[in-house]
Amino acid sequence: MGTELLLYLGGLALLDTLSPTIIGVTLLLILKDNKNMASRLFAYLSTVVILYFSLGVILMLGLGYVIDAFSNLFQNRVVSWGIFSIGVILFVASFFLPKNQKNRVPIPKTQSIISVVLIGVTTFLIEAGTALPYFAAVGLLTTNQLPYYQWLPILIIYNIIMILPAILIFFSYKVFGTWVTSSLNKLRTRLTTGSDSALSWIMCIVGLILIFNTLDYL
Repeated sequence: MGTELLLYLGGLALLDTLSPTIIGVTLLLILKDNKNMASRLFAYLSTVVILYFSLGVILMLGLGYVIDAFSNLFQNRVVSWGIFSIGVILFVASFFLPKNQKNRVPIPKTQSIISVVLIGVTTFLIEAGTALPYFAAVGLLTTNQLPYYQWLPILIIYNIIMILPAILIFFSYKVFGTWVTSSLNKLRTRLTTGSDSALSWIMCIVGLILIFNTLDYL
């Protein structure tokens, strides 16, 4: 496993920290400021991480099986061309992403554990379909044919990095309290208007990473 691959994966993980849904729900839970806030936030983030990690494992096992089954016939060139084509499509589409003013952040009706866990499941369902950096990371891991004892810890670390902004927001609120409340409210307001721009940048960068990573295999 080379340094270049780790840099690509690290960059993709940092892109996934821009999830407006995870940050938005975190802000909603924190700004409620109830005594169970920490446990509710932990339940929410744990649900998201477990679901994303499970998806990553399923994709790794499934894609790995397909590549193993057809590697002698296609020598992975078909896979490389497929990933390259996806990269080109993402790069071009990033410039034509339509604006959507609808708020995609799910709002928990209550803050019971069950409600927060369900919001975690909802977050996964909303974000999984557009989790471009995560799919790109899985694609890179599969293309490089890493053994399970290498890609398993990478997936774990990737998912931890993905929720780091939520954890940092939580600790900032715990340390500084009302001093950062106004800033957090402003961040929450800007999430809706800035989510399309963030997605556009993510699509562009992920596309470029996929393109440059597969050029040597075409």
